[in-house]
Amino acid sequence: MGVVLILLAAGYGAAAGLLLPRAAYRLSVPAAEPWRDRCPQGHPLAGWVGPARCRAPAPEPASAAAAPPQAAPAAGLPHGYGPRPGPVAVLTAAVCAALAAAVGLRPEAAAYAGLAPLLVLLALVDRAVGRLPDVLTLPLAAAAAALLGVAAALPGAAGSWRLALLGGAALAAGYLVLFLVNPAGMGFGDVKLALSLGVALGWYGWGVWAAGAFLGFVYGSCYGLGLALKGPEARRQPFAFGPFMAAGALTGVLLGGFGA
Repeated sequence: MGVVLILLAAGYGAAAGLLLPRAAYRLSVPAAEPWRDRCPQGHPLAGWVGPARCRAPAPEPASAAAAPPQAAPAAGLPHGYGPRPGPVAVLTAAVCAALAAAVGLRPEAAAYAGLAPLLVLLALVDRAVGRLPDVLTLPLAAAAAALLGVAAALPGAAGSWRLALLGGAALAAGYLVLFLVNPAGMGFGDVKLALSLGVALGWYGWGVWAAGAFLGFVYGSCYGLGLALKGPEARRQPFAFGPFMAAGALTGVLLGGFGA
């Protein structure tokens, strides 16, 4: 049964991952913009889910004759404009499968695996433009609290909803202090992401909460050290911290799931 659960979670993750690239492209915009509504070639984008590809409309005969010769071959051809769906699907499938393997046949497994694609989407956007939009972080926090609350009411749950809520508040408060101390080094989006990650980590207790929070800084520090070793220019290059926060929280949840 455990193998079946892992395969089902991997299949769900792969299917969800194939739907993320278009949303990742549309949300990867500066803070002053809500989202993109056109591809790089100016074609309107329809919908939010699916691969980040579109087909340019075929030109009118008159406009095709007047167009420059080099523009004609691209007309009507499909083109990509965002993350490649294959790697995103593999990543999301691996995350969901790992969560299913760690948590097993417990009700919280549905909450963790179900929300994993949204966390992958956040990491893609943060890596692309260095921001975590409210349209993702706030619903993720609400969904994590709600789904773990449902899991806590079901038989077989191995965590505590009260600790999950406390963990979310505590981790968000900690990141808020870091943001106030050094706004240039910590974005307010990280504070909002910490709320949902703290909920996920707090479910399994304060030990898991501390491990997941600490590992996020460890992963980020290792990456920063790698940049520093490349030279002065790379040392001054800013990088998104959200993916490392997510990786640390994922590691903590996996440890908590196996431990439980």
